[in-house]
Amino acid sequence: MKTFVNSLTAFRFVAAFAIIPCFIYEFFGLAFVLFLLAAITDFFDGYLARKFKVATKLGGVMDHIADKFLIAITSILIAMLWPMWFISVPVILMLCRELYVSGLREFVGTQKKELPVGMGGKIKTFAQMTSLGGFLLLIYAAPLVQNAGLLYYAWMTCGILLWISFVLSVISAGIYTKSFLKKI
Repeated sequence: MKTFVNSLTAFRFVAAFAIIPCFIYEFFGLAFVLFLLAAITDFFDGYLARKFKVATKLGGVMDHIADKFLIAITSILIAMLWPMWFISVPVILMLCRELYVSGLREFVGTQKKELPVGMGGKIKTFAQMTSLGGFLLLIYAAPLVQNAGLLYYAWMTCGILLWISFVLSVISAGIYTKSFLKKI
């Protein structure tokens, strides 16, 4: 079971980097499917590791890194495809948040302590994956949809979800900061 759980995390690494050529060659349907499968594995690798008691510290770290790669790569590619402030600003600020929290975790680790992932971080990740998955689906489906109004509202919904995930990122960073200050 441990190997299976680790393979789910490994798949997320592979999927994150495989999305790049999907964007370059405009295989947006494949990018969406890879992202969707990777997002699903994010839930199952942690769930199965806890359920079957095969969780390890290394597995937990790799899980976080795989999430960061998947979200960062996809966010950057979407911001490059649609280079407008409505998308670029929350993407840049969320990436800065990830670097900030990673720095806090690294410092706490040097003190032989941990900053555990709370529910705020999990909700934030879910919101990010929902928003980015929505954008990927929209990129793929846009040429197939003839209704400009529907496309506009779908795009706005994804954008609003992106901003909601940004707000959740800020809240989550505040929670990590509070936990960090207690640890040091």
